[in-house]
Amino acid sequence: MTQDVEMKELQDPSNSVSSTSPSTLHHLKEIAALIETGAFGREVRRILRAVRLTMALRRKLKSSVLSAFLNFALAPGSELHARLSSYLPKDNDHEMDVDTATATTQATVKHSPPELEIYCYLLVLIFLIDQKKYNEAKACASASIARLKNVNRRTIDVLASRLYFYYSFTYELTGDLAEIRGNLLALHRIATLRHDELGQETLLNLLLRNYLHYNLYDQAEKLRSKAPRFEAHSNQQFCRYLFYLGKIRTIQLEYTDAKESLLQAARKAPVAALGFRVQCNKWAIIVRLLLGEIPERTVFMQKGMEKALRPYFELTNAVRIGDLELFRSVAEKFSNTFNSDRTHNLIVRLRHNVIRTGLRNISISYSRISLIDVAKKLRLDSANPVADAESIVSKAIRDGAIDATLDHANGWMVSKETGDIYSTNEPQTAFDTRIAFCLNLHNEAVRALRFPPNSHKEKESAEKRRERQQQEQELAKHIAEEDDDDF
Repeated sequence: MTQDVEMKELQDPSNSVSSTSPSTLHHLKEIAALIETGAFGREVRRILRAVRLTMALRRKLKSSVLSAFLNFALAPGSELHARLSSYLPKDNDHEMDVDTATATTQATVKHSPPELEIYCYLLVLIFLIDQKKYNEAKACASASIARLKNVNRRTIDVLASRLYFYYSFTYELTGDLAEIRGNLLALHRIATLRHDELGQETLLNLLLRNYLHYNLYDQAEKLRSKAPRFEAHSNQQFCRYLFYLGKIRTIQLEYTDAKESLLQAARKAPVAALGFRVQCNKWAIIVRLLLGEIPERTVFMQKGMEKALRPYFELTNAVRIGDLELFRSVAEKFSNTFNSDRTHNLIVRLRHNVIRTGLRNISISYSRISLIDVAKKLRLDSANPVADAESIVSKAIRDGAIDATLDHANGWMVSKETGDIYSTNEPQTAFDTRIAFCLNLHNEAVRALRFPPNSHKEKESAEKRRERQQQEQELAKHIAEEDDDDF
């Protein structure tokens, strides 16, 4: 069918330039009809479908197409029509297309539902952001938020969540994210009072991003701990929440919880969200290194991530070897990358792990070694390396990182023989962790199942009712006969 359409368009060379505009405008009109149907029937799924279709048309949007759509969806001459039209740049090359497209549709739509008005705001805002007209986008976003505060309809929740995101995104692009923090808190309070759970999810993530952007981790944790939590309505928002939670937990030294949140966010993220999955993997690699784990090589070889994760691969190699000098050179070589990823402070924490890994390798290789040699192998460059080596060894023994004893009089570290790990509870703990993960994954999959609306309210037919009653009578009779046999 697509080939036939293309052949028909190519037969008329006079309309070859403007062939894409009517097609895009036609799709927008279909989306508008879908939104109106969802608004009048109170079907949120239709609104959600309209938003997904809009994202597919995002790259095809043009000023002339949007002007024609505004003339179709809104009453010409109205305040909203004039405001949104003022944000659009003038495009003289397609004036004829706009006139012909709207000549037959200006009188068809007079009173637009609020959902369609909010959709027009969203459409214009997305276009302005793509065109990098950030000042106009900020004005459009502020006007849309002011309109949203006066509308309380559940069919608008999906559109409102997108507007909240782009509202924050425009201010982040211009570096004015701190200006809207109070407004976001007010919007979150309004969404909570209106029981708009999708809006609460979106606004909570935007507030966490706002706080983390300015390194306000304590305030972010206070907000997260006091904000109401419920079953996730959007997988994307849930992934963002897990990522922000992992970052907060990492800064608070709660590495085990941070690792679980970051890995879960990376697994749940859509395949198309490559940048988000890269950021999740970067933080997860650092957290695993801080926990004393060495990530598998396959983590760094994921499709599309090899180049982005290359600095972290070299860092992991330095930690695995336990070479302090190599660790310093890698940290200096990729310092700009680590600063842009905001992981430089975490990498500073890794120095102790590098020393501990090197010490563990030494304890495995030598049954007895002097502290002077330990300091040389660890490449300690302090004023008194032997005293530092003794302090590091004693702390590692106390923490259980190595199984050895310290002979202070002779200046030796004596390693004990390694025992059989299968005589301990470690294998049982590992299996228990894997089983718990599989059970949680199964429970989440069951909760994510979708069923037709009102399927539990379907009325039973007369024939099915008779069959059910007959089966119940036969079962009762069978039970009674069994009871008589027992007596």
